[in-house]
Formats: sequence, structure tokens, C-alpha cells
Amino acid sequence: MARGGVVTEVVDGDTVILDSGLVVRMIGTQAPKLPLGREGYPTWPLAPEAKTELENLALNKTVMLGYGGEEKDRYDRALAHVFVEEGGDAIWAQQHMVENGLARVYSFPDNRKCLDQLFAAEARARVERLGIWTDPYYSVRAADRPADLLDRVGDYELVEGRVLVAERSGSRVYLNFGRFYKEDFTAVIEAPALRLFAADGFDPLMLENAFVRIRGWVDDRDGPRIEITHPEQIEVLARQ
Repeated sequence: MARGGVVTEVVDGDTVILDSGLVVRMIGTQAPKLPLGREGYPTWPLAPEAKTELENLALNKTVMLGYGGEEKDRYDRALAHVFVEEGGDAIWAQQHMVENGLARVYSFPDNRKCLDQLFAAEARARVERLGIWTDPYYSVRAADRPADLLDRVGDYELVEGRVLVAERSGSRVYLNFGRFYKEDFTAVIEAPALRLFAADGFDPLMLENAFVRIRGWVDDRDGPRIEITHPEQIEVLARQ
């Protein structure tokens, strides 16, 4: 934990600027995005509402910063959990945004702290259909509908389905969700990620026949695919 300062500007639903000039990217979450000067970049649904919610929570208030992994990104932004001081208490901004349905869990292999609480908050918001969970843009996608996933290439998605085959090929593990791997949805775990799985005692080959939720960026390489860089991208919903 470190003293942060006063929030003088809210950039969007997951980024704030402090009175020191420090830009803080709220690690562990992804709020709906605003263009922020990027030509041709769309405003994601509920992005203005997410920014307003964070302004109401944190603007002109003192915050503490919690670091639990990599502390800076390539844009020199601080990567931290933000705790808003409020009447002697501290409100965890990430959890507040997620549990109100104005952000979803978004993690990295070098920043994996506190994710279990955020997953729980996201699950509650999704069940209660709060915020983004009422909008089809953020729907959880079906793994057995690869054509729909191809329409989402380049987007960050949550995808649910049953792993038909889990197999190792060379230094990779493939989780195949259909019989035609060149067309169906696949999750790919590369060697660096497999080391993290091993350290956690999580054998992805044991996911065969499991019903899981995968989160990550969809690409198109022999059908729709998500690369898994760390274990938290996979939520096991049922083993059989």
C-alpha cells in the first residue's frame, strides 16, 4: 500500500489522474471504453455511465494505492488497486465498479492479486443483471457458435462451453471446444503460461469434459481462438 493523493480527473471507468500528475490504471478491471481522442474508435455501451460512476466515487477524494505485481505499464501509468478514503473507511474502487456492473474482471500474468474477490463481485452483478450485463455487447458468448465469435475478433470476450478435447502438442496445450479444430473455438496455452499453471498446481489437461468460462481477446487463427496467458482466464464451472 502507498499514499496516492487526491483524484483530480477521471479519464474513464478504470483510469484516474492524481494531483501529483500520476495516471493510475485500475488494475484487475476493464470498464467500457471511450474514444479518448482515438479517431474512429467507438464509444462502448455504458462507457459514459462508467466514467460518471467513478467520478461520483473518487473525484476530489484522497486515495491509497495498492500494488500487487507489475507497478508500471508501457505508457508509464501506475498499475494499482485504488482505495477511496470515505469517512474513515476505504472503498475499493475496482470492487465497487465491478459489483455495480460497470466493469468486468480483466487480469494479466504479472498482476494477479485480489482477483477472487473481483470474480465474486462480477458474478453477483451478472446474476442481478446490473449495468453492462443487460447489454448484448457484453453477453457471455457460446463456445459452440464459432461463427458468432468470428464476428468478435479483436474484442475482449467471455466465452462459455464444454472442453471436448484437452491435449498437449509440443510446448502448448490446446483446449478444443469442437471436433473441427480449424473451424471451432479453441483456447491455447503457451509455454510461459503453462509454467504459471504448474506453479498453481493447475493441470489444464484435466479440463477435458469440463464446462468452463474463458476470458480474453478473440483472434482468428484456424478458427476463433483465445490465448491463455495465466490461469485466471479460465473459470471452471462444472467438472462433468
